[in-house]
Amino acid sequence: MSRRLVSLTLDTLEDLPRPCRQCVYWELDPVSADRACAAGDPGLEKEAWVSQTLLEWGSCGKLAYVDGMPAGFVMYAPPAYVPRSMAFPTSPVSADAALLMTANVVPSFAGGGLGRMLVQGVARDLTKRGIKAIEAFGDAKFGDGDDATRACVAPADFFLSVGFKTVRPHPRYPRLRLELRTALSWKSDVEYALEKLLGSMSPETLLRPVRPAPATRATTS
Repeated sequence: MSRRLVSLTLDTLEDLPRPCRQCVYWELDPVSADRACAAGDPGLEKEAWVSQTLLEWGSCGKLAYVDGMPAGFVMYAPPAYVPRSMAFPTSPVSADAALLMTANVVPSFAGGGLGRMLVQGVARDLTKRGIKAIEAFGDAKFGDGDDATRACVAPADFFLSVGFKTVRPHPRYPRLRLELRTALSWKSDVEYALEKLLGSMSPETLLRPVRPAPATRATTS
């Protein structure tokens, strides 16, 4: 089973699940989002938002593929690009953090570590930009009732499972935070454990084919 992570672009935008491809819950303020849905063109609004964010700020999403099939995604941006970020009771997002707007893993691929893989991809990207943390608004009652927004706000339990910590509690929408140095240490911790287990040889050394030493030509005096 092959897994790969790619950045969200206008081309890969089409690989989002259809409901998410047409959703502008995060990208517009509540009034504008309602108008876009009433006009029947939310997909165009989402495409415009992604295009503008890519041009002005850079990568704003990651998609995970398993054996070539879209299996999950995350979207993120500075809070200034996300009008909905000010509509939560636990707003605002901290000044040193980017907002992880939403995260989704296709149910048939859940439980395979894709969530952590996606978050770590975000962490690597944001670290290069000098950002210190990711924050997110989680839904502590995800799946309860018939609230249409429940699919737009990821479960708080998901964020907690991939290393986020609650920084502002709330019975429905807690704000959570992940320090990027923590996310980036996951791989390092695994590599260190392997090296400790196997001695001074790294996994890369163990897996690299051993090349025979070149033969020396005998010389005569």
